[in-house]
Amino acid sequence: MDRTDLPPIGPTDLPLSLLEMGCSGRFELITHPLPHDQPLPPQSTLPHGLPPTSVNLETEVEKQFLHDPAWLPIHDKDAAFQKFLDVFQRKVHVDTLLHCSPSPLHSGLSVVRDPTTGMLLDFTEVLLADTGLSAKNSLSLQRQPGPPSESLRGSNTNYPFMPGGMEELTLEQIKNKSEFEEDIDFENGLLKVPPGLKAGMDFSDKDTKAAKAEVNLMSLLSSLDDIIDLEPETEEKPKEEKSIAAPNLPRTNSLEDLGIKDTGSSSNTSGKGKAVKSKPEVDQEDNKKWAIPVDISSPCTDFYKRIPNPAFKWPFELDVFQKQAVLRLEAHDSVFVAAHTSAGKTVVAEYAIALSQKHMTRTIYTSPIKALSNQKFRDFKSTFGDVGLLTGDVQLSPEASCLIMTTEILRSMLYNGSEVIRDLEWVIFDEVHYINDAERGVVWEEVLIMLPEHVSIILLSATVPNAVEFSEWIGRIKKRHIYVISTAKRPVPLEHFLYTGNSSKTQKEMFLLLDATGNFLTKGYYNAVDAKKERTSKHAQSFGTKNTSQHTTANQDRAVWLSLLHFLSQRQQTPVVAFTFSRTRCDENARSLASMDLTSSVEKAEIHSFFQKSLSRLRGGDRQLPQILVMRDLLKRGVAVHHSGILPILKEVIEMLFSRGLVKVLFATETFAMGVNMPARTVIFDSIRKHDGTGFRNLLPGEYIQMAGRAGRRGLDPTGTVIILCKAGVHDMGDLHVMMLGKPTVLQSQFRLTYTMILNLLRVEALRVTDMMRRSFSESHRDPQTHEKRIRQLRQTLSSLPPLDTQGQLSDLELYYHTVTELRITTEALQRATLESVNGLKALSVGRVIVVNNKQHLNALGVILQVSTDAVNRTFTALVICEKGNEEGNNTDANAGASSHLYSTALFIPEGPCSHTVLKLSLRDIMAITVKTLKVIPDRIIDNYNKRQQLRFRSDPPGQAISTATQELLRLAEGNPDGLATLDPVNDLQLKSVDVVEDSMRLRVLRDSLKEFNCIHCPTFAQQYTRVHQRMSVQEELDKLLFLASDQSLSLLPEYHQRIKVLQSLQYVDASGAVQLKGRVACQISSHELLLTELLFENALSTLAPEESAALLACLVFTQNTQVVPHITNTLQEGIDRVLAVAQRIGDLQKDCGITQSAEEFVSQFKFGLTEVVYCWARGMPFGEIAHLTDVQEGTVVRCIQRLDEVLKEVRQAARIIGDSVLGSKMEKASLAIRRDIVFTASLYTH
Repeated sequence: MDRTDLPPIGPTDLPLSLLEMGCSGRFELITHPLPHDQPLPPQSTLPHGLPPTSVNLETEVEKQFLHDPAWLPIHDKDAAFQKFLDVFQRKVHVDTLLHCSPSPLHSGLSVVRDPTTGMLLDFTEVLLADTGLSAKNSLSLQRQPGPPSESLRGSNTNYPFMPGGMEELTLEQIKNKSEFEEDIDFENGLLKVPPGLKAGMDFSDKDTKAAKAEVNLMSLLSSLDDIIDLEPETEEKPKEEKSIAAPNLPRTNSLEDLGIKDTGSSSNTSGKGKAVKSKPEVDQEDNKKWAIPVDISSPCTDFYKRIPNPAFKWPFELDVFQKQAVLRLEAHDSVFVAAHTSAGKTVVAEYAIALSQKHMTRTIYTSPIKALSNQKFRDFKSTFGDVGLLTGDVQLSPEASCLIMTTEILRSMLYNGSEVIRDLEWVIFDEVHYINDAERGVVWEEVLIMLPEHVSIILLSATVPNAVEFSEWIGRIKKRHIYVISTAKRPVPLEHFLYTGNSSKTQKEMFLLLDATGNFLTKGYYNAVDAKKERTSKHAQSFGTKNTSQHTTANQDRAVWLSLLHFLSQRQQTPVVAFTFSRTRCDENARSLASMDLTSSVEKAEIHSFFQKSLSRLRGGDRQLPQILVMRDLLKRGVAVHHSGILPILKEVIEMLFSRGLVKVLFATETFAMGVNMPARTVIFDSIRKHDGTGFRNLLPGEYIQMAGRAGRRGLDPTGTVIILCKAGVHDMGDLHVMMLGKPTVLQSQFRLTYTMILNLLRVEALRVTDMMRRSFSESHRDPQTHEKRIRQLRQTLSSLPPLDTQGQLSDLELYYHTVTELRITTEALQRATLESVNGLKALSVGRVIVVNNKQHLNALGVILQVSTDAVNRTFTALVICEKGNEEGNNTDANAGASSHLYSTALFIPEGPCSHTVLKLSLRDIMAITVKTLKVIPDRIIDNYNKRQQLRFRSDPPGQAISTATQELLRLAEGNPDGLATLDPVNDLQLKSVDVVEDSMRLRVLRDSLKEFNCIHCPTFAQQYTRVHQRMSVQEELDKLLFLASDQSLSLLPEYHQRIKVLQSLQYVDASGAVQLKGRVACQISSHELLLTELLFENALSTLAPEESAALLACLVFTQNTQVVPHITNTLQEGIDRVLAVAQRIGDLQKDCGITQSAEEFVSQFKFGLTEVVYCWARGMPFGEIAHLTDVQEGTVVRCIQRLDEVLKEVRQAARIIGDSVLGSKMEKASLAIRRDIVFTASLYTH
């Protein structure tokens, strides 16, 4: 609104003015004379015009720097400070040292409105729940957010959020009082008179005494009616029950008693009714399968009907498995997608990111490798825009809705209660098969266990055989369904060839071994063998195909590569990735192609300009590094090398040029096959053997599939070509078949306890380390629900069994049962030791008389006729005597089972005529080896017996050999009814091991003690023994299941106790398990936490200069062995000796506490090969000179210095916790000294 200018007041104008009253729109008229020649001021009760300005700058500066000396450092006694004290007397304000945050309000105001008009009627006070919750005392998502500075990474004093699937404490657990709690009786024994007062309180209940008059019958009945009305379930019961229940009313004088008791009982009955009704649901819960495989065989026709407005659209039609995954994401379900490389798993991740942007939530994308994180950042950034990156050394737009990070960072965010977790909707785990990594696999498991309930999980993996089992584990620990979508289909089918050529004449010798449909062609294999043989000398021919000496000369290799690559470039089969399992061989192969040029002049210009542009950010000296110059020449000819020894920036240049199709031949190690989608036309395997850290072995099927899957570009090639070089000879057909068609490696748990994990969980009371162990994939075979169900059944069975009679003679019945059980176990152990020993097996030769004890025969004599040659499942054919008519062992003696308790060695003697049978016996069936042997003719006996098994010869009399043997056995049994003398394991069989000697002595004692029991003389003994046996077997199964359901059965529990012992010895935790200062420092450190914390607390770094500290700490991140001996200053040498001494001390302590790792192993993991390099780098030496100090490749040096920077950051944090500001600033200086030039050049993917 325009301002209207009023004319000046004339003499005729009245002195009137308007005063605006607040914001209500009311005005008041004011009359008082105004000064002359002034317009009417706009008058209002509200302030108007500009706000009051701040104090002028001079006053501000004077106030802050002259009147208030608090900004000056108190501890530094320098001259300026002294002068200042002379000028101005400082006042002490003790209050400023005290800081109490205001306690939160426990209530708030709520508005009461008229429901029809919405008019404000009243305010009511509402009590607020969870007001005292903060990140320092609660796992709840209801807690207050922490300070903004901690919102991203959290703080190591924060509690994590409650992990999904972890049970809150049950009512029973809460009711179980700890030893410190005591019951308070609020009725009896109360103190009545407070101290210092004469009179007190009388707590006796006077009202109830007065109320106990006569009972009004009508009110009593009406109250009962009310109770019956309250229970809808009771009405469903037949009326007879009510009439039966009616007369059983308890007689009482108190109406309350009757009412209370009755409501109690009626609520119990209703509770039971409810329990019965809900039981089927419980059973369903028990049998629930958490992993649900999704059928992708039939097309998904109604996809667009179910998702009319997808959150993200692609320019191509989705495959069935992608559509199914998107449908599951729309339903906010968790999915596990297992598919081959380049099948399009990224589509699932992209849809999740788009969904979270639509829902205004956040997504975290985790990858195992930093390089992969950088590449995904670039891809997603171009697609979605709002994407951030968090790695050890880089942090880009952390407020973005999609964050890409390594799994380790997500783990620390979860442990430290990062605020990002609140907004999280999806976590995407890429390359989940990396969980098999022995070193870092545990991180995946920790993250999966720690994720809160509201976060959904997306797992992307190469094809794995046990995807359903793995998903079942995740589903069970998170208590949510996981949909498993796996596809074995390749978008571009592969053809696998063997290549035997080695010259221009034989360059076309390529033989198809596995066609695109997956048929293994043996014809191709034999053709390759023949082609190779033709060129082999007469001497080598005699060795056949087995002579696959892996070693060929450099010239032979060169000839093979030149002929093959020439052949491939003629057939337009480039780009090619050649997987070579040695970094030096990669470099040699690339160098050997000096004569080969695969690029056109246009491509050369493009490569040159891209290379120059990418390296423009490097300093001049760094651009002239030997590796960069060599690579520049190689790249111009279309050749490149990619392995961990290459500088990171060069690797990125190579990857980008390769994805543009400008690198025609790339010699790479296995890491190139991880994750990044950079397909080629052809993949070549230089060899199918690799060194895995312990020794050489063939490639595993999973590794081969992962690498071979790089062949074939979707939409460009009809098939991908995979070529295996046969340089020295053709590989074994069996090996090739297993590698190409074998099952990929199953996902296996690599869960192990680390000190950081233990300390992080110990500092949070509500989380226990045993919970973490119980939920790990290694314990996924535990099925607590099934156990609990079976435990309930066994407890019911136990309560329904008839009670035991243990009076009088039967008083020692249970003891007798335990003695017999022990006797049985000892006998079996002794038997096993005997029969598995060399002498025992010698004794079990043809003709040996044995005592047979199995389901058909009890203590029957037999003679061995034949011994099988199978050493694993050795069987014995024996002739055994039995009752006439019981040759088949069908109608066994009914008393045999009942009398099994009467532990006797009495031999079986047939009551009627003696018959025989020929049986195959296992070691278990042989009760004892007697001292007797018989002369038998085994073949004749067996043939005669087998002949009489045929129908027409069944009534023939037994042959002479059988009759003689049977009669001999019967004579022995009748002559020794109490048992034949057996071979003593110790004296006769010469078994001198401690266990055998102890067992045989124990056996004698137990056998003798059986005769002294009274219970065996009781007439009802057999019946009572059966009862005991029945009850004890149920009890034993119950005890076993209770043990399995308890923490005691956890496989890692002993190691956990050992590690706790180590932590207590080093004072990281106290005796009650509370984390101490040292423990809090160790929580900050991600690897080698004990060594680093000990060094900090021993002040080992305080005497060193910043660059010396950095050089010393390099031993924590460098893991290779070096040949070059570094030249080290004396102070550094002292530092190294000190580190080794501390490491030795920790190693010895671990050994003393029972941890298996030896002290030597613990100390040997710290390598000081890069100490000199880091020292010189921190002092400013250029990278070109540093490379000459060591034989370690440039890429490895750069990676170590980058990881060292992360260690220095951790030490800086730890120094802050201890309160050592000097060390903190020293670490900062060290960090600044190493963060320069080519080592910390920003990734090309992030710019």
